[in-house]
Amino acid sequence: MSDSKTNSRDGRGSLSSVAGNASEDRSSESGAHSLAEILSQVQYWEACLAELKDSQSLKEVEGRFGYNQEWLFIGCGSSYYVALAAAATMKSVTGRRARAIPASEMLLYPELVFSADPIVPVLISRSGQTSEVLKAAEALRSRGVPSIAISCAEGQLLEKLATVTVTVAADEQSTVMTRSFTSMLLALQFLAGRLSENLSYCEELLAMPAFAGQALMSVEERIREFVANRTFTDYVCLGQGPFYGLACEYGLKVMEMSLSFSQVFHSLEFRHGPKSVVTPETLLIFLLSEKGNDAECDLLEEMKALGGTTMVIANRASARVRAATDLLVELQIPGRELARLAPSVVPGQLLALQTGLKKGLNPDSPRFLSRAVILGDGSAPQRSHKPEPVA
Repeated sequence: MSDSKTNSRDGRGSLSSVAGNASEDRSSESGAHSLAEILSQVQYWEACLAELKDSQSLKEVEGRFGYNQEWLFIGCGSSYYVALAAAATMKSVTGRRARAIPASEMLLYPELVFSADPIVPVLISRSGQTSEVLKAAEALRSRGVPSIAISCAEGQLLEKLATVTVTVAADEQSTVMTRSFTSMLLALQFLAGRLSENLSYCEELLAMPAFAGQALMSVEERIREFVANRTFTDYVCLGQGPFYGLACEYGLKVMEMSLSFSQVFHSLEFRHGPKSVVTPETLLIFLLSEKGNDAECDLLEEMKALGGTTMVIANRASARVRAATDLLVELQIPGRELARLAPSVVPGQLLALQTGLKKGLNPDSPRFLSRAVILGDGSAPQRSHKPEPVA
């Protein structure tokens, strides 16, 4: 069994070259690695997508799995949230059945995962070392089920267990996932475009980084000022459809990088009870969709009327949105919304980083966390290898 992989160029860059250079100059400061990694994403996306265009591993995936009608995306933590967004993309772009599960669900409740129909499992792990993902890969192999792996690390056990491996060079020095999250998501979205032979969608993905670089240029400074002038006791992250997985990632980033309490809901579910928590110290973060825009705007106005503080990420904001928003990030990226999920993640990463810094923490290395959850014989997490600094 031979594994195939694609490696993006190991370039360094940033949404703003000035900000990127400044971050590298302050590499010993708290959060400096995370900031540089967040700001480098546009150039990593460009390199990743350029490599994927001619990727032999994607061609092998198409050849082996191109006609399968059910896809199962598997991960843990941030990688599970990649899986949620990737499954939504696969279903929307190809029309095939697609779902996402945490790796632990397969291990503990396999009868809820497997069916009589053949599935294509996609195992997602930045490090290729996550114990529960490896156990899921072993379980699939024992059942004779071929699988795909996507990772940011070569030569790990996951690569040996999977049938085909796509490796994206977007790893970080920091503990938490930032550019690896968006780059692995883009790779899976590009795969969906290839499988459906949707050339226009693939072209929109390829064009996205250039537009995103302009859209996100001033976001870091605006979020830093916003965080500096306000204090929140609760963070609520809201998204529907393909944006729900991104909302989950927002919530996790806030928890990891700032040790703050966050909650995640499908947007319209928030009014069914949870809205009772709203105060001016509650930051309500809306990832506004186009399909549900009117209904989500109604919710935004309702929460603002209840006294909540609001942050909105939207592609184009209406007058209604502007009137009800305390911090607006407007992307204005052309094309369908499924081609701009990756840039929609960046404001949440910056919010979490700046909140952690305000609290005097080091977002590069949150307490109790390691780059991968590697379980020992007694199921106690072990420290994973931290890569050497990139030259």
